[in-house]
Amino acid sequence: MAQKRDSKVEERVEEEGLRPERIKRRLDNLDQRLDAIDTIVTAVADRIMKQPLSVTITCPKCGGIIEIAMVGSEKPVR
Repeated sequence: MAQKRDSKVEERVEEEGLRPERIKRRLDNLDQRLDAIDTIVTAVADRIMKQPLSVTITCPKCGGIIEIAMVGSEKPVR
């Protein structure tokens, strides 16, 4: 009974291409992408924290204006 299940699992693994090497390669690619995203987000956060940032959004339903402001840790240079 266990052998039947094992053989079915092995067949499915081969059909779907879920070999350990492929899984490892895909996980490595995902890790690299997450590292790249982290680097970009960190760089943007560093730039934002050096100067004030204000975002104004108009609500599509009511037409109200929403303002989001972030104040940086340094004074703005004129």
